[in-house]
Amino acid sequence: MAWIVLVLSGLLETAWAIALDRSAGFTRPVASVIFVITLVLSMAGLAYALREIPVGTGYAVWVGIGVTGTALVGMLALGESASLPRILCLVLVVAGVIGLKVYH
Repeated sequence: MAWIVLVLSGLLETAWAIALDRSAGFTRPVASVIFVITLVLSMAGLAYALREIPVGTGYAVWVGIGVTGTALVGMLALGESASLPRILCLVLVVAGVIGLKVYH
């Protein structure tokens, strides 16, 4: 169960990062509220997961999911560069996250 919560929390990290960008420095109320809600839920999920998963592994997986998800949303929906080197770097992040899970 802790791993499921950790993955969902990582996805929520993507949501709060995108909402933070869309809040335009907290000048847009809806995006700002979405940021706060998803941030709190993401942190709460991480805290829950760390009761069973070592902090080094859990935090690295949480950040890896958030980084990868945020970069993918940026590339697919926000017009950021989707160059081969960027994609290869994301593949390395995903490989690292999988490795941490496998060798937990």
